Amino acid sequence: MTTGIPPLDILIDKGPFIFAFDFGRYLIAASVTFAIVWLLRRSAIKARKIQSREASGADMRREFLQSVQSALVYTFGAGFLIWGSQYGIFKRFDGSFGLATDLLILTGIVIAHDAYFYWAHRFMHHPRLFKTFHHAHHRSITPTPWAAYSFAIPEAVVMFLFVPIWQFFVPTPGWVMFVWLNFQIIRNAMGHAGFEFFPRWWLSTPLTSWINTTVHHDLHHHGGFNTNYGLYFTWWDKWMGTENAKYHAKFAEVVGRSDKSVVDTVPAFSR
Repeated sequence: MTTGIPPLDILIDKGPFIFAFDFGRYLIAASVTFAIVWLLRRSAIKARKIQSREASGADMRREFLQSVQSALVYTFGAGFLIWGSQYGIFKRFDGSFGLATDLLILTGIVIAHDAYFYWAHRFMHHPRLFKTFHHAHHRSITPTPWAAYSFAIPEAVVMFLFVPIWQFFVPTPGWVMFVWLNFQIIRNAMGHAGFEFFPRWWLSTPLTSWINTTVHHDLHHHGGFNTNYGLYFTWWDKWMGTENAKYHAKFAEVVGRSDKSVVDTVPAFSR
């Protein structure tokens, strides 16, 4: 009987590479998004900054350090995945099923992750769970791209668990996982950017209205605490009645501002 490599040996051997990859994804996505927002705030559409409140340097340092912490959690989790794949617990697949099937799996993982995120996110808002799991993330009332992985350790574990659940059921080509992992962090950084990127017609057509905007998630952090739980899409919020009633109006207001418009003030918001 062949024995696999022990988890500790896996972490010693592969841990630095795993951390560099995962934290590197975050660092690139967050820094590029931050730089784009910095440039756009000096352009003709600068009034699309969603809130008048500015995140402080302390806010961004906290978001960054908590994201480092999350990347460490993901590194330990990846070591567990590698260990489990040795015994066939997780369906590891290094080849391809063909482009059409691979793209179908990619579509499936995006849809499944959005559903997992909605329900896990809503679950963590339960009053008995919020402080332990999700309060750390909601310290960012005016989030920045650095908040993309700004989680307490319990929340980081919950966020990671989607991957072993998915790989337990679905053999997924490596390139599909790579694309999804990068898509996920880019969309997460955009959702916390505090600046609306999408065109003003975005919510007016059925082809795009179901895709989340930055305003959608910004409302969750800023005045809509128990609404807008979705990640990529708005359909779970619509189906479950948790979409913020002011979402469409707020989006229209933000994308319709002139350069001289005054952005809204921060409402009183208690935890």
